[in-house]
Parts: sequence; C-alpha cells; structure tokens
Amino acid sequence: MFTEFFFFLRAKGLKVSINEWLDLLSAVKKGLAGTSLMGFYSLCRCLVVKHESHFDLFDQCFSAYFQGTAVPEDLKNKLHDDLLAWLRQAAPGIQLSADQLAQIQNLDPEEIRRMFEERLKEQKERHDGGNRWIGTGGTSAFGNSGYHPGGIRGGGESRNRSAMQIATARRFQNLRSDIVLDTRQMGLALKKLRILSHIGTHSEIDVDGTVKQAGKNGGDIDLVFKKSRKNTVKLLLLTDVGGSMTPYSQLCSRLFSAAGGINHFKAFKHYYFHNCVYDVLFTDIQRSETVPTMDVLGEMDETWHLLVVGDAAMNPYELLAPGGCIDYFVQNEEPGVLWLDKIKKKIPASVWLNPEPPQWWGIQSCQIVRKVFSDMYPLTIEGLANAIDRLKAIKV
Repeated sequence: MFTEFFFFLRAKGLKVSINEWLDLLSAVKKGLAGTSLMGFYSLCRCLVVKHESHFDLFDQCFSAYFQGTAVPEDLKNKLHDDLLAWLRQAAPGIQLSADQLAQIQNLDPEEIRRMFEERLKEQKERHDGGNRWIGTGGTSAFGNSGYHPGGIRGGGESRNRSAMQIATARRFQNLRSDIVLDTRQMGLALKKLRILSHIGTHSEIDVDGTVKQAGKNGGDIDLVFKKSRKNTVKLLLLTDVGGSMTPYSQLCSRLFSAAGGINHFKAFKHYYFHNCVYDVLFTDIQRSETVPTMDVLGEMDETWHLLVVGDAAMNPYELLAPGGCIDYFVQNEEPGVLWLDKIKKKIPASVWLNPEPPQWWGIQSCQIVRKVFSDMYPLTIEGLANAIDRLKAIKV
C-alpha cells in the first residue's frame, strides 16, 4: 500500500533503496509502527533517511503525501515566491490608542488555531490592514507585521514580537545542510583537512605488507614494518570579533573550540582582529594583548593553511587608507588591504569564511576583500566542507 510513497520520496530527491524499503515494510508488518500515522512517520524516517540534513526534506514529503500539503518545486524555499513577495511588501503597522488595544479580542490557543484554519479555507486573495483575514499590518490574529497580543504569524519577519505561534515553522529545519554549524560538525569538517605523511623510522606493522610477504613465503610469517603516518597540517585561524561580528560570537567560539580540540594538527595558532588585520594581531583582545603581525608571518611558510573568519563589513576607508583603522588611537601606516595581501602571499593555502549569507556579500568592503581572498565561503556545514576541500586542492 506504500509503493507510491516509495516512488514519491525518490522523485523528490531522497535516494531510498529497495532493501531499506523492504526493511520498512517488514517492520510495519511486525507492528513496530503501531496503529498511528505518527508511528509510521517515526519508523519510516528512522529507516530511510540516511543523513540528518535530509530530515527537513523528508518532513515536507511526508506532509505532502499524507496530508495533502504542496511541496515547493525548489525545496530550499520555505514558501511560495508570491507569498514571500507579499511579506516583503507588508503594509506598515498601525498606531493604536490604549483604548483600541484593550478592545482587541485576546483568544486562547485552541480558538486561534480553529479560526486560522477556517480563514485559510475561506480566503482567496491578499489582504492588508484589517481585523479579520490573514494579512499584514492590521489587528487580525493571523498574518504578519500587524498588532495582536497573541496570534499566529504566517512567516516573514517579526515586528511586534507578540506572535503566539509561527505557522511556517518545521521541526527539523535547523538540521539542513546550509544551517550554521555546531562544534561537533565543525570538528568533523576540519578533520577532512588531514594530510597524512610517512614520518620517522619503520616502527609500525604494515598489515597488508605482512600478508603479502607471508603469501610469498608459503605461509611463513615475516613481519613487515613501515613508517607511521602523521597529520602534517599546520593551521592558522584568524577571527574577526566585535562590532558587526558580535551576533556571530557564539558561532566563532564553536569554530575555535573545534579547531583547538583537534589534537591531530602538527601545529595550530589562533589570533583575533577587528574588521581588518593591520600591523598587530590580538592574542587577547579583551586585554589588548597583541603581537606584531610581521612576527606571526615570520613563523609561517607555504606549508601552513589559513582560515580567516569575518563578515568583511566595514567602511572601505578602513581597507584603503593609511590610518584607516576604526580604532581612533591606532594609526596604521599601511592600508588594511595591503596587510591582507601580505598574508595571502605568505600563506597561499588560504580561504575566508563569512558568517553572513552570500546575498549580503555585495557591499563595497566585501568586494575589496574578495579581490584578495577570492576563495570566500559561507560559514555553514556545506560552506566549511567546501572551504576545506579548497585548501587541500591549493598547490603550493
């Protein structure tokens, strides 16, 4: 009875194998799904979804097939383009007096949900500024950017922060592959940077070599040894902190924790900067403890790999002018962009990780930085993985 669902999942991009599907049917036959749709949902997801980044896609497919909701053609979009355009052009909120606010009916959650579903069935067109339909800028309990002491927001940006629920939220949305990383995921991505080389004396048993040698000897064991393999990667991490990077401080801390916690690197160094690198880097930016940038570069060579983390968002003056550093008491003799160029030339295997979404990279300062660091990636699961692959591919 679920054969059509099997082909539906595959058509939407979930590569469910025949063996997995047969296992699912066998489990259902044994009663492991119970007698509820939610029981089947949990069992099905457990057996056919291979990676947590596909949970969101599975949720959409399951909802579309069993509840009749539509699956967008582009599954990365949360809402239909027309709805998104409407929410971007939301009507401005109205100013209400204290008496008017007191007159707005405050409903309980169950009543709100019932009324919301009724409106969805009845409403056929856009509506703004009213007190009944799903719209924007009004006093209805449903919609976006209006005022109601406790309603359902239909997506879009919160304005008055009074929504009781958000109709477009999905349970596993934060596990998609384009969501920013946690420490474990960062660590797994960074471990891809390992470059193993044979080091030292022949002190490690070569199992494959020993087996081959035993075959040549007619079964007599003759141990074969090889040099141990060690990770030869040396990693330098430069992190922008403060200002526009403050919202990403926790994310950057996770990256620092992940990189510092990997004990397989041959060497790891980490420094801070604000907006742009100048003649000093910070070892402790809270205490203003610094080290000359040229001293740091003097310890580097082409065997090092560099990750720079920052949003590249600043006044272009900070990059292009001597004395352009945003700190009033710092007078840098050379423009910031020249320091970035020095770093890039000293460590060719360098990439820039930007926590801002790529659609925000069009600002002038970011474009200037990208002329030096052309390899810029978003600080997401996929972005970090691509950055690591790029570092390994750069020939020095």
